[in-house]
Amino acid sequence: MFVDSHCHLNLLDLTPYEGDLNQALAEARAVGVHRFMAISVDIDDHIVLGEIAAQHVDVGYSVGVHPCESPEVMQKASVDYLVQLAQAEKVWALGETGLDYYHSTEYVAEQKACFARHIEASKIVKKPVVVHTRAAKADTVDLIRAEGSNHGILHCFTEDLDTAKAVLDCGYYISFSGIVSFKNAQALRDVAAYVPLDRLLIETDSPYLAPMPFRGKSNEPKYVPHVAQALATVYGRTAEEIGEITTRNFEQLLQGSA
Repeated sequence: MFVDSHCHLNLLDLTPYEGDLNQALAEARAVGVHRFMAISVDIDDHIVLGEIAAQHVDVGYSVGVHPCESPEVMQKASVDYLVQLAQAEKVWALGETGLDYYHSTEYVAEQKACFARHIEASKIVKKPVVVHTRAAKADTVDLIRAEGSNHGILHCFTEDLDTAKAVLDCGYYISFSGIVSFKNAQALRDVAAYVPLDRLLIETDSPYLAPMPFRGKSNEPKYVPHVAQALATVYGRTAEEIGEITTRNFEQLLQGSA
């Protein structure tokens, strides 16, 4: 059994399914994916994701704003509003939030402030925060530490060993996407080998970053077992064992702080 801990269900390419998300989820379930966390990018994504989650017992979602959104959108994510949205039972996490200096360094202060508000809301509602970082690893770690955040995921991990150790020391889980399966990602697999099995998660980040052998194609939740297989090679386990371990870890994540 597998959990896709990070997927954008409202952004999937549903052309192969004649626009029917139910079919895409059915195909994922057929290969053993039994839980899906649908991730918000825009503060208003909670509307459609809440509707999807209401129709599927195995789907939960997050609420929050991606750091690549405009300052105007980030400003909407006040602590009070995030806490209000996060009261819904099917909201499993806050985010995705974090820092992204790859796409722009124009609004660094706004990104940091928004990230901090997500962390504060996460503490209030006792639900994990989903963190995105790109070209901003030092500031990301510094802010996690400064805000005393110990209940979260560094998702789609592509950073170095020092970053992994730092967020693990803060109590975070580390989630790997299809990138870990890429032929040129041996350095990332080497870092993955240092991540304790009890802090490991898997995701698709679909529709992005499809794992091998589907690299370059639109990603979807049914491919998460391929991420497990790539990590199985790293840990000397089977993909099924990685699935069981990461499922337990996901349940632990949702239960409370590390």
